[in-house]
Amino acid sequence: MYKVLIIDDEEPLREAINILGDWKGLGVDQVLEATDGNMGLAMLREQKIDLVLVDMKMPELNGSELLQIVEKEFPELLTIVISGYNDFEYTRQAIRSKVVDYLLKPVNRADLNAALRKAIDVLEAKRKKESEFINRNITLNMSLPKLKEKIYLSIIERSFKNQSNEAFLPLIGADTTGNYFAAGVLRVLNLEQVRRNRFHEDRDLLHFAVTNVINENSDEHFQAFSFASHKGEREFIAIFTMKGGYEEDATFRSLHHMKKLVSTLKELFGIVVAGGIGQPYGDIMALAQSYETAKASLDGIDLLTLKGAIVTNSSNDTSQGKDNPSLTGRMPLIRNALESGNINHAKSILSEFTKKWEASGRFNLGEADRQIEEFIILLNDIATELDAVPERIRGGKDKGLRGLGIGSDFASFGEFERVLSGILVCYGNEISKSLAGNRPSVLENIKAYIDNHYFENIKISMFTDKYFLSREYLMKLFKGQYGYGIHEYVQKVRMDKAKELLSTPDLKIQDISEMLGYKDKNYFSKAFRNYYDCSPSEYRVLLLNGDE
Repeated sequence: MYKVLIIDDEEPLREAINILGDWKGLGVDQVLEATDGNMGLAMLREQKIDLVLVDMKMPELNGSELLQIVEKEFPELLTIVISGYNDFEYTRQAIRSKVVDYLLKPVNRADLNAALRKAIDVLEAKRKKESEFINRNITLNMSLPKLKEKIYLSIIERSFKNQSNEAFLPLIGADTTGNYFAAGVLRVLNLEQVRRNRFHEDRDLLHFAVTNVINENSDEHFQAFSFASHKGEREFIAIFTMKGGYEEDATFRSLHHMKKLVSTLKELFGIVVAGGIGQPYGDIMALAQSYETAKASLDGIDLLTLKGAIVTNSSNDTSQGKDNPSLTGRMPLIRNALESGNINHAKSILSEFTKKWEASGRFNLGEADRQIEEFIILLNDIATELDAVPERIRGGKDKGLRGLGIGSDFASFGEFERVLSGILVCYGNEISKSLAGNRPSVLENIKAYIDNHYFENIKISMFTDKYFLSREYLMKLFKGQYGYGIHEYVQKVRMDKAKELLSTPDLKIQDISEMLGYKDKNYFSKAFRNYYDCSPSEYRVLLLNGDE
């Protein structure tokens, strides 16, 4: 029988949980209540509680703070969280604390008892600890492969708690000594091509095919288990387990298996992969280190020399050429070219830049991924400033290259360059369309500002900063529209206004000079003479004589 504690400051919710819970059917003989977080913590310290239901939003000690304390003091305690729909920060803490389930208010009978059943199943599994019982799918309504995947991921991510999860170790062969564990990481280099041509855009079918090939040819002494990585759709994680033998044997068999599956994937489905493999360890917890080594090995594969499928089991030197140019440093030039509507010039700037990468002598897969991600971020910043973000990205439907409608396959440096160029063209087209639509209104706004503020100290930088346009491009647009450069137009407006004001005899030339924004009367007179071939005084005389 089990003891459950409900921690909530709202009496109606505690009462509802008491009424809705199928306590007898779940084998719960005691349901205790606490009216706030501090009271609940005190009861946890005084009594042996099996399961706690905690409201996240409480005064003084809230659920998020309570979960952090529970995680340290009661690592084996199971928790179910109750919270409002929009409490994202609480949700994030619940995920970090590995709660059994997360219930939204108002709590209904079906969801409550489903969450309670999950928790009770885990409690029963912990008490019995027999692997046969675990294999009958006793936790979280998962299938066995999904459960194994979750266990491996928690070990790789270093979030596995040995004390509270040791009942699951038999599932992955980690309950006996003498076994070796190694991780491998595979990257599909032609994912979009095979998904389109061989699997008709069925991602699940492609995943099944790849993992099936990886997992085959296992025997009682050597087993492989794989799953798609959640960090990127083109990556797969493989876990190799060798029962008995020596570390050298585990290394050889893991590497041999990787090379064989790479060949098989190419032969059966035309899938080209690159792979990295980590060192085997006798301690299952060291699988995280093996994975990190495998990932570093994969990322360290040199794109300049990559030719087809490859498997490596050593962490390659990830350093680049000595004088690697900065992509960020080229963005002002690229931006100016895109603002000018000259996508070809922007492409030539990018090409010149990538040639320096190529000449550096080494450029690995991991660096290529980082540069693509950085390039999208930098272009997105420019497009955001210009209100020209591609529609699918702006709408949040897709992120990354698929969202842009750009092919992301690359198995050589040349193909990597084509991916970058495709990204540039996509954003360049959006920027060109946006600027084309906005140019008339921008120029009209600038002209109107000059017409009404001609007496101020007008600088072109005022407009370039406001409308995110380069100086040269803006001056070219303005002159093309109105026949004057911006400075020329300011001068024209002032001189036209000067003639108008000089026709009023009561206004002194000094006053007119100040009204036009000239602090120096002599400077105004000189500017007027240069513009009309006569001084302001001479012009006024001509007006009086009727000779103007």
